[in-house]
Amino acid sequence: MRRRSPLRAALTAAATALVTAATLGLTTTGASAADMARADHWAGASLPPHVFAPYFETYDTTDGGLAPLSQQSGARDLTLAFLQTAQTGSCTAYWNGDTTEPISATTFGQDIAAIQARGGNVIPSFGGYSADTTGTELADSCTSVPAIAQVFEQLITTYHVPRIDLDVEADSLTNTAGINRRNEAIALTEAWAAAHHRSIQFSYTLPTFATGLTPAGLAVLQNAVADGARVSVVNIMTFDYYYGTAQEMATDSETAAAGLVSQLQSLYPGASPARLWHLVGVTEMPGIDDFGPDETFTQADAVTVEHWARSHGLAELSFWALQRDNGGCPGTKGAGSCSGLTQPAWYFSHVFESFTR
Repeated sequence: MRRRSPLRAALTAAATALVTAATLGLTTTGASAADMARADHWAGASLPPHVFAPYFETYDTTDGGLAPLSQQSGARDLTLAFLQTAQTGSCTAYWNGDTTEPISATTFGQDIAAIQARGGNVIPSFGGYSADTTGTELADSCTSVPAIAQVFEQLITTYHVPRIDLDVEADSLTNTAGINRRNEAIALTEAWAAAHHRSIQFSYTLPTFATGLTPAGLAVLQNAVADGARVSVVNIMTFDYYYGTAQEMATDSETAAAGLVSQLQSLYPGASPARLWHLVGVTEMPGIDDFGPDETFTQADAVTVEHWARSHGLAELSFWALQRDNGGCPGTKGAGSCSGLTQPAWYFSHVFESFTR
């Protein structure tokens, strides 16, 4: 996800089999029914099975903090962008790479607790375009798998979050060492969570074509399978195609997701179509994206996509980003604080909020 402002050790074979089976509902000879039940228990049930969780730009609180804007917009759950290291080579993650904003109850803790008290939750996200192009995405920066996993564990114990998102794009898509470390750390964290009776999910946010994942994006998931990392949601960014032609963005979302499901079938051949669709998340960019008016996600597109996502049983709907859900800059492309459309405030949030169930 592009920022708008100045942003594997290995598990045993049995644990890998358990994690994969728990993810897809497959029959695995190495996992007993009791094992599967325990896996289901810790697999992460504290988010609704279908959740709307737009990204919140944590570096921009001009119009209010997490909890107030969550309440005002009706977006009960939020994805928080972004966590990254302050410099390449570091294994310490900060919000926005800012050393004054550590993973701590004093940083966003009060707002997160308020959101949770109202029945919502947050999904911290690592990476983003800026981190992914500067070597400060955690797994690109840190060469220790246990240290990466420790950061994930710190997030879970500090904020009691149900899911961690990994936004991998740009240079991070071709950093094979970082990809492998990240997936090994996911598997290590999931084993830790199982041992400590905690619930955690991981999602990958990846760029897409209108026909499905890029080869590099698919390779990230292939490595996750090889490393025994359970990925609960594959969230595709259905914007910024840069095709150079006028796009029908709702249609592109549907074809991109259908392409992803076909790709997931190749990774998980024993999974049912319904299960595969429930691994899919879609993130839109309301209004005019970074390319310009030819890639405009309209108000009508939002209604179409919400109905389609509901009918197909997607796991997640999101958009970039909550602070853009207003009509403050008609005609402007790729703005950080407005959609570029003439629209009521919170229009897209209100359309998508009914998806949570």
